[in-house]
Amino acid sequence: MAQAERYKNGRINIILNENTQQPSREVRVKKQKHSPLEVIDKEFASFVGLNDLKTSIKEIYASILINEKRKEQGLKTSKQVLHMLFKGNPGTGKTTVARKLAKLYHDMNVLSKGHFIEAERADLVGEYIGQTAQKTRAIIQKAMGGILFIDEAYSLSRGGEKDFGKEAIDLLVKHMEDGREDMVLILAGYPREMDRFLSMNPGLESRFPFILDFDDYSVDELLNIGNRMLGERQYQLSKPAEWKLRSHLARKLREESFNFSNARYVRNVIEKAIRLQAVRLLASERIVSKDLIVLTEEDLLLE
Repeated sequence: MAQAERYKNGRINIILNENTQQPSREVRVKKQKHSPLEVIDKEFASFVGLNDLKTSIKEIYASILINEKRKEQGLKTSKQVLHMLFKGNPGTGKTTVARKLAKLYHDMNVLSKGHFIEAERADLVGEYIGQTAQKTRAIIQKAMGGILFIDEAYSLSRGGEKDFGKEAIDLLVKHMEDGREDMVLILAGYPREMDRFLSMNPGLESRFPFILDFDDYSVDELLNIGNRMLGERQYQLSKPAEWKLRSHLARKLREESFNFSNARYVRNVIEKAIRLQAVRLLASERIVSKDLIVLTEEDLLLE
């Protein structure tokens, strides 16, 4: 019989007691007051939206935990391949989520170090024969034990067949096929460009068991993100300013359905508003504490 001793770091420790009267061992898991999956909710509590993404991460998390329980019982386990493709417009949280996953996988003992290495074409592709292999291997070695995140991954194949970027892709694929388990590779980029990139590299998509879509935020979600940013800086929008921003964001989402910069755009609007508020207040004869906090319609300079 088995009994769960305690929950720690996302794991349920199981102690087996010998029972000579039973030919097989039964795993009895004591019902936990809190679900292990609440770890994901806690880690991603500050993320607005991304519900489908959070569900996918819970599935990954659960499969890793159950795989370990099977290993403890002497059952066959499947190899955990966690390489991923992230597809989404700018400002949808791709880099932030990848950083969070590095920490999470380290806490789960999936990655030995849990560090995060971000690379782009210039870090991998050389200018002459032999340089690309050297640079790519160096980046892979540096990322061992953590996550290697390559943003705008489609830039690796922009030069065609004779471009050294293809060599970098081949080396990355070879590393994935070598069975190295102590590194997770994440390729990321805009949806349309990533789809084109995959179509130009047959067989590449099948090597990534997890393809996560980062959808654009809704107007309500963008406002929520903006209010959180303001709250962290001890600012807030007046009601008229909030309605002005809401209307503006709704129009931007309609007009710029492709490559809209989402949370990044909201951050730029807010930072500009804070600077304009500062100029406006310096021109005032009298400033009260509320004036230092509230951003007005006048402070929102929108296109």
